[in-house]
Amino acid sequence: MDVDEEQKRQQDEWLNSRKHRLPSFTEVLSRRTRPPVDLFMFYLFLQREGAEDILDFWLDVQQHENLCRAYFKDVRKSGRTIKEDWPQYWDYARRRGSIYGTVVGLQPSGTKRSTASTGDMLSDAEKHALATMDDSHAGERSVSPYPRPFTPTTTDNHHGSPQSPGAGMSTPMPMDDAPRSTTPFSIGRRTPLFNMRRASRAPTIIQRSAAISRLDLVASAERIYFRYLSPAGTLADQQAGENHEIYLPPALRIHSFPLSSAHEPKTHAELAVLAQVPDMFHAQKEYCFRAMEQDAFPRFLRAKAFGNLTPVSALVRLVAGLVTLWIGLAAGFSLIFLDVQPKSKRFFLFIPYTLAILFLISHQYELDPILVFLGQSESTPFRTLTIREPYVKKLLLGRAIWVTTLVAIFSVALTMIFWAVPGKRL
Repeated sequence: MDVDEEQKRQQDEWLNSRKHRLPSFTEVLSRRTRPPVDLFMFYLFLQREGAEDILDFWLDVQQHENLCRAYFKDVRKSGRTIKEDWPQYWDYARRRGSIYGTVVGLQPSGTKRSTASTGDMLSDAEKHALATMDDSHAGERSVSPYPRPFTPTTTDNHHGSPQSPGAGMSTPMPMDDAPRSTTPFSIGRRTPLFNMRRASRAPTIIQRSAAISRLDLVASAERIYFRYLSPAGTLADQQAGENHEIYLPPALRIHSFPLSSAHEPKTHAELAVLAQVPDMFHAQKEYCFRAMEQDAFPRFLRAKAFGNLTPVSALVRLVAGLVTLWIGLAAGFSLIFLDVQPKSKRFFLFIPYTLAILFLISHQYELDPILVFLGQSESTPFRTLTIREPYVKKLLLGRAIWVTTLVAIFSVALTMIFWAVPGKRL
C-alpha cells in the first residue's frame, strides 16, 4: 500500500510539473501528451515536411522490439529458458549486449539500455517520471555496451568468430550512387508547400493470434528492411513510384538482408544472423530518435506551442491581408481626395484596416487570436482541434492577447491618420 501511495504521489508531482513546462520528446512518443503537441500532430508536422518516414521507421522498430519482448516472455511462460530455446541469441546477447537483458534473464551489466522504448517509458513513467527519462537520454553513451551496427557475417564455430561472407549469405548490395542528404531533415528532402500529400502508410500492424515464432521476428525485420533501408524498396513502393528509404549515416546503413521469412534458417551462417534480428535496428532507431529530438521536435514545438496555424493557412492570411489592406487604403484615399462629408464616415475604415492587420500579424506570428480564444488549433489547413495541453493553452493565450493588442494599436493608429488628414477634392 505504501508503494502504491508513493507511486501515486510521484505521478501527481509529474502531472503538476507538466502544467509549468512544455512536454519532452519522450512524452510525445509515449503518447502521454495532449493536442496540439501530441503524437498525431507531430506526425502531421513531419508529413508536411515529407519526413514522416523517419517517425514511421521509429514506430515500426518499436513494434518490432515489442514483438521480440513478447516472444521472449512466451518462451519463459512455457517453462523453457532463452538459453535452452535459442542458444545462438543467448551467446550473442551475453557477448555483445542486448536491450532485452532483463527479459531474457541476463545480468544488467550484460545489457544495453533502450533509449526510447515505449513499453519501458510507459512502465516506469509513474515511478521515475522525468528524472528517469532525462537520465536515459543524456549524452553519456560511451558507458553503454551498444552492439555494432548489424553486418551479416558467417562464423566458423559457436563462439561467433567472424569470417567473410560465404555460402548461404547474400553479397552486400553496393551503395547506390545517387546523392544523399546529410541529415534526415535536410532542406532538400522537404516537400514544397503546395505539393500533394503522398500516400504514406501507417506503421505495420502485426496481428497476434498465436504464439510468436522466430519466423515472425524475421518477417518483422524483413518488412522494416525492405520498407525503410533498402534503396530499391518494396515491390508495392516501386509500383506506386514511392521511396520510403530513410537517411542513415554510412556506419549505420544495412546493405542486405540475408534471411527470408519464407523458410526457417538452418545453416550456421543464417542462425548466426538470426541471433542479431532482435537488436538489428536498435542503433538506427537511436539515431532517428536523436535526429527527431534535436531537429524536428524543436521546430514542432515552435509551430504548435507558440502558434496555431498551418503554413498554408498562414499564407492564405497573408494574401487576404494584403488584398484587404489594398481595399482599405483605396477607400481611405478616395474619401480624402473626394472630400466626402461628413468626415466621420472615415471611421468606417477601421473595419478593413482591422481585418487586414489581423490577417498580416496572424501570418507573421502564425497565430490566429480568435481561434486561440475559442480554444482551437489547426491540425490541417482550416481544420481545427481543441487545445488540451494546459501549459500550451497558457502560452497561446498569452501570445493571443499580445497579438490582439498589436492589432488594436495599429488599426487605431492607421484609422486616426486617415481621419486626421484634411480632405481635398481633386
